[in-house]
Amino acid sequence: MTDTPEKQTKPRRLVLPVVIVVAVLSLLYYQLRTGDPQSLPSVLIGKPVPDFQLAALPGAPSPTGLPVPGFSSDELKKGRVSLINVWASWCAPCQVEHPLITDLARRGIPVYGINYKGDTPEGAKRFLSRLGNPYKAVGVDDTGRVAIDFGVYGVPETFVIDGAGRIAYRHAGQLTEEVIAQKIKPAMEKAAKAAPPQS
Repeated sequence: MTDTPEKQTKPRRLVLPVVIVVAVLSLLYYQLRTGDPQSLPSVLIGKPVPDFQLAALPGAPSPTGLPVPGFSSDELKKGRVSLINVWASWCAPCQVEHPLITDLARRGIPVYGINYKGDTPEGAKRFLSRLGNPYKAVGVDDTGRVAIDFGVYGVPETFVIDGAGRIAYRHAGQLTEEVIAQKIKPAMEKAAKAAPPQS
């Protein structure tokens, strides 16, 4: 007794979805095994920082005793390579990388802090009081809108900004001495040599 045409096509209908699922899972597995999760690509590389204006963290501790200002995108277009570090007091990797951020600031690199949504002013101030404030300015992104515009998906993240206010490099995740030596410093050196935008 032979199968009817309907019975013969049922197994064929099941094969195609299985093949598609296997292909997609294989591709994902390959990307996870070969990709570097610390250097996620950003469509903003080489483009101007998004326009923003962030208010200061009220009462942020300051080594000079002067109030720590917030900052805007205009502050990043003054001809000097700088860093933006997106952080929060509840973020454990932020605490681990903080001495490295402090060391970069001590070397004269302007570092701007974006205090990420979900943090509280009290928590952020305690964080900076305990670990020190290396930031030239600290902007509070309480809605997360600025972080979204930068493509941030979590904390910490660090951006190299060239002197014309363009994003030169993005590092997602915790900074390490190796990352700074092999990624951040070369990106800063390259950004410093970059020609200003055509007017």
